[in-house]
Amino acid sequence: MIYLDNAATEKPDKKYINAAEKYLLEEYFNPSALYKSGYKLHLELKEARRNILTRIANENNFSLVFTSGGTEADNQAIFCGGRRGNVVTTYGEHSAVFSAVNELKQRGLEVRFANLNSDGSMDIENLLSLVDEKTSLVSVIHVNNETGAVNDIFSIAEKVKEKNKYTLFHSDGVQAFGKISFRLTDNIDLYSINAHKIGGVKGCGALLKKKNLQIKPYVYGGGQEQGLRSGTENVFAIKCFEGAAVDRYLRLDESFKKVTVLNNTMRRLLDGGLFTVLSSENASPYILCVAVKGVRGETVLHEADDNGLIIGTGSACSSNLKKRYSRVILACGVDDVTADGVLRLSFSPNNTFDEVETAADILNKIVSNRKRIMA
Repeated sequence: MIYLDNAATEKPDKKYINAAEKYLLEEYFNPSALYKSGYKLHLELKEARRNILTRIANENNFSLVFTSGGTEADNQAIFCGGRRGNVVTTYGEHSAVFSAVNELKQRGLEVRFANLNSDGSMDIENLLSLVDEKTSLVSVIHVNNETGAVNDIFSIAEKVKEKNKYTLFHSDGVQAFGKISFRLTDNIDLYSINAHKIGGVKGCGALLKKKNLQIKPYVYGGGQEQGLRSGTENVFAIKCFEGAAVDRYLRLDESFKKVTVLNNTMRRLLDGGLFTVLSSENASPYILCVAVKGVRGETVLHEADDNGLIIGTGSACSSNLKKRYSRVILACGVDDVTADGVLRLSFSPNNTFDEVETAADILNKIVSNRKRIMA
């Protein structure tokens, strides 16, 4: 099997699972308990929090709240940050943000959406025109999960603050964390990350927040996670997340270079007469969005699956919505025919060049055969 749907989830790395297994079977205590074994786990969580946070932020300026995943982290940012006036976001957001802001709309807040450029990046001037003195929150995805377009959130956040210094700025960084190089600046108030996109296990994520930022909890209960996310912490998953984050950042540049070559190889090997590349040259190399000319992407996905190749047609988190066309792709100005043929190929540092070559051959043959049958 060749797996090229890593943007949906990466294969969990056994070494992180093996290292953290003791937190399931031996050191299974509640980290909020007062006895020694529980307090020891409290210290383990403190270390994990620091080891994840410091990969991308200064611990003197930011804190980290563990969540059940990127979706919960996004929801906490949206519902705790967008409490008054209007909220500004983009048509290119992950469904965790897009659905959350639409819920805010149902609750009576005004929601404004910025347009996208053809590559899936955000139209900065359009977004800034939507920000005013009543804007409580702006949320802009860091790396688009369908096209791989990278938004310069640091420049955007600075310009937003120039228009309204009281506006909170959030970014969904799930497809950026552990994949591209960056450090959070003081203009970023909230930032969401996830474990299973970098080889950790599902069910674990985090929300980074400015230390001086006061927000209300999203999940209420026993007051865990500095009172901002109640519920007994999943120590096993958090320690897997820690291992994945530390390891991924040790190899960040090396992995980026390898994945760039994998991406470029796929671009070169896919038949230009059969496929249109939608991702720009400046997109994250971890994601390559293409469109099949005249063939439904879902049809190609299933045939590829039958041939031992696993790929995606867009955001896996949106597949349950039963919508034929991706709203993100349509917002890029793509016509319905092209949108119907969209495929997302996403890479990990564990993919090989042989896999990419074989995958390109499988895809070329599938589409060529389909075209011949349809002719």
